[in-house]
Amino acid sequence: MVLTGAEIVIRCLQEEKVEYIFGYPGGSVLFIYDELFKQDKVRHVLVRHEQGAVHAADGYARSTEKVGVALVTSGPGVTNAVTGIATAYMDSIPMVIISGQVPTAYIGQDAFQEVDTVGITRPCVKHNFLVKDVRDLAATIKKAFYLAKSGRPGPVLVDIPKDISATKCEYAYPKSIAMRSYNPVIKGHQGQIKKAVQLLLEAKRPMIYTGGGVILSDAADKLIKLVRQLGFPVTNTLMGLGGYPATDKQFVGMLGMHGTYEANMAMQHCDVLLAVGARFDDRVIGNPEHFAEVPRKIIHIDIDPSSISKRVKVDVPIVGDLPEVLDDISRLLAASGDHPDEKAVKAWWKQIDAWRGKDCLKYDRKSKLIKPQFVVEKLYEVTKGEAFVCSDVGQHQMWAAQYYKFDKPRRWMNSGGLGTMGFGLPAAMGVQLAHPGSPVACVTGEGSIQMCIQELSTCKQYRLPVKIVLLNNGFLGMVRQWQEFFHGNRYAESYVDALPDFVRLAESYGHVGMRIEKPGDVEGALKEAFKRKDDLVFLDFAVDPTENVYPMVQGGKGLTEMILSEEL
Repeated sequence: MVLTGAEIVIRCLQEEKVEYIFGYPGGSVLFIYDELFKQDKVRHVLVRHEQGAVHAADGYARSTEKVGVALVTSGPGVTNAVTGIATAYMDSIPMVIISGQVPTAYIGQDAFQEVDTVGITRPCVKHNFLVKDVRDLAATIKKAFYLAKSGRPGPVLVDIPKDISATKCEYAYPKSIAMRSYNPVIKGHQGQIKKAVQLLLEAKRPMIYTGGGVILSDAADKLIKLVRQLGFPVTNTLMGLGGYPATDKQFVGMLGMHGTYEANMAMQHCDVLLAVGARFDDRVIGNPEHFAEVPRKIIHIDIDPSSISKRVKVDVPIVGDLPEVLDDISRLLAASGDHPDEKAVKAWWKQIDAWRGKDCLKYDRKSKLIKPQFVVEKLYEVTKGEAFVCSDVGQHQMWAAQYYKFDKPRRWMNSGGLGTMGFGLPAAMGVQLAHPGSPVACVTGEGSIQMCIQELSTCKQYRLPVKIVLLNNGFLGMVRQWQEFFHGNRYAESYVDALPDFVRLAESYGHVGMRIEKPGDVEGALKEAFKRKDDLVFLDFAVDPTENVYPMVQGGKGLTEMILSEEL
């Protein structure tokens, strides 16, 4: 079968059972767009900015077990996409980005809309390819999908010069791919697993700390089984929320910079720590020197060996796929017939319950102003905890993480590693397409929503009934909070004093807009919004502009050096 490069691209996407591709056309990808037009198996979603394309593919991937796919043109098309690519890279999201490039003979000539795509994206992709021969195209795309979803997932970019997409060759899609230089370890080392089990059985003050790897590897069921088998406390990172049910009594809340008092104290003072698919980053443990002040034995399970002992030295490293390793630990525990020290663990739980008594997430519930925490709590109640929640970045992101109780994996989409404002709305589009008929909420701020607000047009075109929950405090809230705490209340450029009328703006795109200014109207507005199953509803909540996120660990401080609301 002889096909053009463009036809090969579409055939490859069909072979990979790609449902949606998010993109924006341009000169160097027109042959590919022409072939997209001729078929109906792969549905193209036209975004209004290439950043939106990659974020939408990202949201689609996070909420499913599939690879997200984006298509952008050369030059500014791919540079606009870089923020989305870096976002996916930091959070290990499986994606394939196909970018157009100027014709092969023009590369290096400063041609119109030419950039060094491979060079620009190299630091923020798992791998990238420049296809120089059409005969390599099918195998390259097969490799891209394999790399994106295997091992530690991540974005893979395939750069295709325009002449390659027009040139013909014989087509054959590889059934499988073997790469000598890339062989992720799946099975954990049995000797290390035995050591881990022994440490867990000896623990007096145990703690289980889990991250986004649990979500990405679909290990939540295995994690729940092990946690209940052991009876130990468990915490999730921001990226790991939903990996263990938030309403379960063994869950002590999110940890880290804005984690709960009990999670942070337990993390710091445990004597045996089981880290599962997490990487001890700066927002989780704060200052590594402070963290090391309390001696503890650390077991670290991760599929990426480079993440182990990167920031914190561990005692029992286990490289492997989380479901496999967790299953092995559970089996070995059951087979041993031994149990953790019940008396010691009971005393440890008593200490944790005392820390819980601080009620670190309390806020003024009698305020005449709308408290942002109250909005998120009502969102949780109205949706019965069943919504897919996407967020942008800032205070609203932290309130969503703290007050929406995620009991299931793949229900919480946010930019954890890169902290990308503008992520929320396009990510919600991808989620809504992946889960038609399901409630999808985008929790955002008035700064973040304006970064990719043009995607309201995409939502109109494809009838995506996302519910936008804008916690509007008139400030770049997290910036203002830091300026209040650490910069003498000098609010340099954090006040947004030219905000649009978001209700009229939403209506101008053909959507429904609501402005909510009283606490008593919050629940009713949310109920009305989610009743409108076919409409995008933009809810503009006028929230208390002085409210801060607590607890808070200042950058460079230790986990237990938290600022609590009652201390101010």
